[in-house]
Amino acid sequence: MISTFAQDVKQGLSSTPKRLSSKYFYDEKGSALFSQIMKLPEYYLTDAEFEIFSEQAADICSLLDIHPNTHFDLIELGAGDGYKTIELLKFLEEENYDYRYHPVDISKKALRQIESNISKALPEMQIHPVKGDYFHVLKDLGSQHTQRVVMFLGSNIGNMNDSQAQGFLEALANSLNSGDKIILGVDLKKSKDIVLPAYDDSQNITKEFNLNLLERINRELDANFNIEQFDHAPEYDEKEGIARSAIVSLVDQEVYIAAVSQGFSFKAGEKIHTEISRKYDDELIQELCKVAGLNILGKLQDKKNLFADYVLIKS
Repeated sequence: MISTFAQDVKQGLSSTPKRLSSKYFYDEKGSALFSQIMKLPEYYLTDAEFEIFSEQAADICSLLDIHPNTHFDLIELGAGDGYKTIELLKFLEEENYDYRYHPVDISKKALRQIESNISKALPEMQIHPVKGDYFHVLKDLGSQHTQRVVMFLGSNIGNMNDSQAQGFLEALANSLNSGDKIILGVDLKKSKDIVLPAYDDSQNITKEFNLNLLERINRELDANFNIEQFDHAPEYDEKEGIARSAIVSLVDQEVYIAAVSQGFSFKAGEKIHTEISRKYDDELIQELCKVAGLNILGKLQDKKNLFADYVLIKS
């Protein structure tokens, strides 16, 4: 039986233009490479949001209108390694807030990693990880009596096109009760000089990360991609505010993927589109929220105004 991965690769490489889903970046090697990317000096996103959480935790709580004597559920969708979240958790613990923290992910490995990281930083704290689909989990954790604060950080929403982002926010809002709140992390529109190096670093780790997707297809689907005949091709349109990543064929070539019993032709210069990273401004966020039935309570930015965490409320 053909795997979902194989089916998606076959469909994507048969499309015009060719594409591969960014969700397949994150095998063991890809996840390790992305951890390196987040520590690169060019990759400003992580440091900017970390600054917000480490220096403005009290302001976050103020915008959320949460208090130490009021119980709430803190639910993080796609929690990652918890690097930024730990800063908020430290503040909540120090100020004796009454809450339960639920990191949510479809990966057991990811949940084990965040449990390990939090136990090292906050050994006395109990966390309540939940494996599963975001919206199913939110439904299961729903309560008319307990306020929920849902975090979706790291500009993960930026990996969706505008239609997908709208659908995601609508589905999220529909999973919440009136008065529940959201912390939404987004990368802000800015100049090409700042954005493009974040996706094309001087050490070529981002290139290795992208080309690892072809290596993964070789490893898992018995393909014969010649990695040296492909390159990483990032671009950014300042006016549009969207960064795009692609893998480009350097020569005319044929690739065979045994798992799908099919060959694929590539022209020199032909691209395989892999990922977008949408950058936002107030106008775009307001438009998305209005349709989803969400109101903006405020936003917090880093000192360089590179990144923002919007605090939203379900009306």
